[in-house]
Amino acid sequence: MTDHPVPRYDNLIRTILILAYIAGLIGLQVPAVAPLFKQLTALNLLGTLAALLWYHTDWRPAFTFYIALAVLTGFFVELLGVRTGYVFGGPYAYGAGLGPKLFDIPPIIGANWLLLTYCFGSFFDRFTWPVYLKTAIAAAGMVALDLLVEPVAIRLDFWTWFGHPIPIQNYLGWWLVSVALLSIWYGLPFRKENRLVVLIISLQAFFFIGHQLLYRLSIG
Repeated sequence: MTDHPVPRYDNLIRTILILAYIAGLIGLQVPAVAPLFKQLTALNLLGTLAALLWYHTDWRPAFTFYIALAVLTGFFVELLGVRTGYVFGGPYAYGAGLGPKLFDIPPIIGANWLLLTYCFGSFFDRFTWPVYLKTAIAAAGMVALDLLVEPVAIRLDFWTWFGHPIPIQNYLGWWLVSVALLSIWYGLPFRKENRLVVLIISLQAFFFIGHQLLYRLSIG
């Protein structure tokens, strides 16, 4: 991997991200302030994406194309899924937890697809595997994260499956959409390394595992 200078304010950015995810974990578990922290969820995702892009080192047109492609693909795939139920295996709808909606879809969801495909694509780019293998495994990593996300997202009113079990097709659909986007990610000519991806993936896992543990403790 090419060595790039550490971005300005590196320690400050990392500290803010860590504190934001810790605050979100705690705040969403405290009924008195949970509504406020729900309103801040979309802002936290946008801040995370902004930090990730601050660390990006290669702003050639191919990368800006990928930004637009991932955001729009993520949004319209979710729109198709909500309107038809076909993509992810059943009827679902977005709640109020992810902020304002356009055509019943929070626009932040497109940014989330960009964030996740970037992070997992960049992380697995460091391995000297064939591109098809990196693509498949990076997409599997996104599915693994979604396994952590789904139960928490339902409790936090990010989205709902209307009381039905989460369909297996949801995870298959996630994998297929991720494979499609990551195939383009790896095929486009820009540098993929980013110093922040390990921290962001770790914070996302920490956030959702933390919620699951706290929910179980409260039940117990």
